[in-house]
Amino acid sequence: MTNAASPLENMTQTLLQCQRGDASTAHLARAWRHAAAQLPLPPRYGEVLHGLLDRMESGALFTEESCSFSQKDQLQALQTWLDKARDQLQRQGTPEALAGHNTPAP
Repeated sequence: MTNAASPLENMTQTLLQCQRGDASTAHLARAWRHAAAQLPLPPRYGEVLHGLLDRMESGALFTEESCSFSQKDQLQALQTWLDKARDQLQRQGTPEALAGHNTPAP
């Protein structure tokens, strides 16, 4: 069955929603933690991701950009993580890497 979106696709869509302001950082963190747990990545990817998401959740306490937190920078860091995770999965030959890479808009 291929009607369910891949974890990478879900992560990409949630990131885009958050960047547009259509999803909260709390929603993004929950969705990403769930999706990442389904990916066959080396442990260091999980460690890095959880650190990024922890900072994102902590920073959500601020309503504006601050000197100690920039939501834009955190979202860019998540995009970088996603790109590197996709590359790693491609090197491993994991089908997840290809699913959602060139996903048409709904």
